[in-house]
Amino acid sequence: MQTLPVSIGRNLVIGGGHPLAVQTMCNTHTSDVEATLAQCRRMAAAGADVIRITVPSQKEVPAIRDIRRTLLDEGIEVPIVADIHFSSETALAVAPFVDKVRINPGNFHPDHEKARAQFARLIEVCKEHGTAIRIGLNHGSLGRYITDLYGNTPLAMAKAAMEWVGLCVEQDFRQVVISLKSSNTLVMVEAYRLLAGMLEEAGTPFPLHVGVTEAGNGDSGRIKSCVGIWSLLSEGIGDTVRVSLTEDPVHEIPVGRYLADRLARKTASSMTAVRLEGRKAIATYRAPSRGKLLLDVACDFGKRLLDRELDDISLEGCYLDDAGLETDIAESGLGAYLSDELMQACRRRFYKPEYIACPGCGRTMYNLESAFERVKTATSHLSGMVIAVMGCIVNGPGEMADADWGYVGEGGGKVSIYKGKDPVLRHVSEDQAVDRLLELIAADATTRR
Repeated sequence: MQTLPVSIGRNLVIGGGHPLAVQTMCNTHTSDVEATLAQCRRMAAAGADVIRITVPSQKEVPAIRDIRRTLLDEGIEVPIVADIHFSSETALAVAPFVDKVRINPGNFHPDHEKARAQFARLIEVCKEHGTAIRIGLNHGSLGRYITDLYGNTPLAMAKAAMEWVGLCVEQDFRQVVISLKSSNTLVMVEAYRLLAGMLEEAGTPFPLHVGVTEAGNGDSGRIKSCVGIWSLLSEGIGDTVRVSLTEDPVHEIPVGRYLADRLARKTASSMTAVRLEGRKAIATYRAPSRGKLLLDVACDFGKRLLDRELDDISLEGCYLDDAGLETDIAESGLGAYLSDELMQACRRRFYKPEYIACPGCGRTMYNLESAFERVKTATSHLSGMVIAVMGCIVNGPGEMADADWGYVGEGGGKVSIYKGKDPVLRHVSEDQAVDRLLELIAADATTRR
């Protein structure tokens, strides 16, 4: 899909045939200027093309203004994006001081017409200051206006985005990037495909920011991200990407760079041969590392499994371990493990719980990474269950749309526990929250018998 070019900051252009841009996001508290600056410096050194920073309220606006100014003074010209949730006034206040503002206009106001009016105001401010806008819609956090019409569906996501695109075009504003994210790879891929078609048909092919939101961490987060993102990139959909991991955000950049290099054909798969036995692919690899093998397999077969061209895969060959020793993929057990992980990421077969976990940001008020590991350890036996671990109550309850159970940080050492979208316990002490979650899950299972 040939998209329109959008300038972000001094030296970056997204879309228009330019190289895929790799993004990441700070998880420091924005008001802690020194900590956020330190993280931005590490991100820039690691190769980030764009850095996003949350702006929870107007009181953080001076902080992000100072962060961007200091980075520029140091010669770090990586564009800075302000991440806004709900507050249109905060978006208006910060727009003059950043390179791009990420917003979901549907959340600006419960009254849809008032939300449109606030978005129109933001467009005018961004036009005046040369600030781009990312219209960022996530599955589970759409406004009621659109879900009443289309449900909480990929079609609703695409339709909602097109309404806001139309308002931008009416006001002759073209510095627009769009994202439609979901933690469910099937939903995410379908939503972007629908949107890409609508944008082309309307003659407004704005660039697309592609990512799987709340992908989790470790191998699972990387595999799920590559499945969703590469499925779209391989079809020509996507101009910038973020790999969302519940880890140090610097770890996101190498995975994003792998995808960008693969798209630019600077790197190739380590697969040497593949044969079919019915609808099962048997692939032989010779990989230079375990990490490269993991990413290659996800990209080589994710799209075909999502689209049900294949029903299963089996892996053969070898890879070099951390000591540089050649290791047999099948004999080591890695082949079966990666097959299971890939089938789960593609929503074809579940061999363990499915986890939805946000990467954390400046709104997160507790140690999200350690909490996520505690929840995973305690619930690892619950195969097929969907469990969300979210950083805050701002977007957590909405964006864990697929979850059976949710563990959401409140701050102050407290946690809320959700069953589906409904809070069933609030203000639970963190040191008791995992046990309470397990008790609720067990009680629910007993009731269902």
